[in-house]
Amino acid sequence: MSTGITIDLLTLFPEMVTGFLNESMLGRASKNGLLNVHVHNIRDWATGKHLNTDDRPFGGGAGMLLKPEPLAAAIDATKTEQAKVIYLCPDGELLTSAIGRELAQEEHLVLVSGHYEGIDQRIRDSRIDREISIGDYVLTNGTIAAAVLIDCLSRYIPGVLGEEKSLTQDSFNDNLLSFPQYTRPLDFEGMGVPEVLLSGHHEEIQRWRDKCRLEKTKARRPDLFKNH
Repeated sequence: MSTGITIDLLTLFPEMVTGFLNESMLGRASKNGLLNVHVHNIRDWATGKHLNTDDRPFGGGAGMLLKPEPLAAAIDATKTEQAKVIYLCPDGELLTSAIGRELAQEEHLVLVSGHYEGIDQRIRDSRIDREISIGDYVLTNGTIAAAVLIDCLSRYIPGVLGEEKSLTQDSFNDNLLSFPQYTRPLDFEGMGVPEVLLSGHHEEIQRWRDKCRLEKTKARRPDLFKNH
């Protein structure tokens, strides 16, 4: 069986993702050896009496910044020669399905989760290979963003999804949003199901789905529609 991809997640809040990684698709991928995630507490590399991992930024400011020494030690201890080190941050490149697919091809990823006002720039300059954001908003810390990235890329690891064909139906595949889906019962609160889906005519169904994807994308995400 494939050894899959190895991911080392560096965070101050390991318990935020332990349950997440053990459930549903990710839990099965881990059990089958396709996704090997190791969660580390950055504080384990802190030194001094109080094991401090943060300090005030030079030049002043309202928030705190993660210190470079514990982060450098954590990255150096977990990184392998083939590893890519990724920092989850609001000012990184926007995560897309294409990036998820690309990262799923890597053997080893080290994900750095920031907190407070972020991390020391010297770590970004000396140890980070890529910076990724999951959207134009700010979260409590980067651990949540790292969990999103893991979920996104795992879908592109062969064998993780129960039905590989489902990838072609996902939103953002080919820069299009997904089509409407219906299941039983046939009548729900007076609302029915489009007749074409009951026809058994697979070509007609596919044409209807393609049309719906185009119309929805054009209305809701003209930026994606333009790229498509």
